[in-house]
Amino acid sequence: MRVLLGMSGGIDSSAAAFVLKGQSHEVIGVTMTIWSNRAHLERPIDSVSCFAPDKSEDIAKIKEMCARLGIEHHTLELSDRFEEEVLANFKEEYLDGKTPNPCVWCNQKIKFGAMVEYAKESGLEFDRFATGHYARIVRTGERWAVGKAKDEKKDQSYFLHRLSQEQLQTILFPLGELTKDEVRAIAGEHGYVSDDRGESQDFYDGDYTDLLEVGDKEGKIITRDGRILGTHRGIWHYTIGQRKGLGIAAERPLYVLELRASTNEVVVGFDDETVQHHVEATNVVFGSLGMIEGEVEVEAKIRSVGRAKRAFARQKGDGTIVACFPEGVKAATPGQSLVLYKDDVILAGGIISSAR
Repeated sequence: MRVLLGMSGGIDSSAAAFVLKGQSHEVIGVTMTIWSNRAHLERPIDSVSCFAPDKSEDIAKIKEMCARLGIEHHTLELSDRFEEEVLANFKEEYLDGKTPNPCVWCNQKIKFGAMVEYAKESGLEFDRFATGHYARIVRTGERWAVGKAKDEKKDQSYFLHRLSQEQLQTILFPLGELTKDEVRAIAGEHGYVSDDRGESQDFYDGDYTDLLEVGDKEGKIITRDGRILGTHRGIWHYTIGQRKGLGIAAERPLYVLELRASTNEVVVGFDDETVQHHVEATNVVFGSLGMIEGEVEVEAKIRSVGRAKRAFARQKGDGTIVACFPEGVKAATPGQSLVLYKDDVILAGGIISSAR
């Protein structure tokens, strides 16, 4: 089988190449570039994020490894699509008081979308598309879904919940049944040498406000009952649940509870006010279920870090999904994703619109 493999130059995608070759697949490597014309942003030369300047050293390293493995490698320029599909949404959401997750959108629209499309348009022929993500593809009846990886500490299924049924049918995750230690061992056996730069933990290493291209806009920091406690430089400098950097003295630590774009206000309160029991999400993508009928007990995540929590989910008439958490969750953030799991397989996921 001919497999197109997305390669970043890191240990995971490199190990994925070794695994696929060991399974007798014909592998074709592909790397996307997405930085575009952003030379005005000063990024550290050793940036390990996927959205960063000059990737020539990474690409040279990937090509060298592909040559050693005897596989083709191609580079695809996707800056314009990344700007349209990911950065435009990122900017719009942040300025609207939300906290988007660009990695979720990039996976759906770019890595598993545009990159595959462009590869086909470039004349590359392949049967499956693979990456070094830690996740599994699960078939449930007539549907496909993303499942958690064997190594739960490295599991990346949350970031992949928006993949469509069409995309899931053609995807391979060679590392889904492996632990990180096993991946390191495989890479070491094939002569992979780490450059000790660490692994990318986010899509951008700098201050997110660099990408918004807006000036400061002074506003009020207030409590829910309207008391003014201070001022801020723009709601986009804050996220729900944030405690540090508020610059306000109080008898107890204050947290960001709400960002009001219409009035440019940052609403703060105490720790107990960050707890919510009902989280709603729109723009829903379904995994192992085509829809949620009645009320379903699930494990749900409201952010990528931390464990999923027990919840009861239902679907409203307009398609919105609602998750009720008996024990509550802290600082569910509009713009982030609500992802529902059953037996470690994704049922559905959507973009958080509100929480209470």
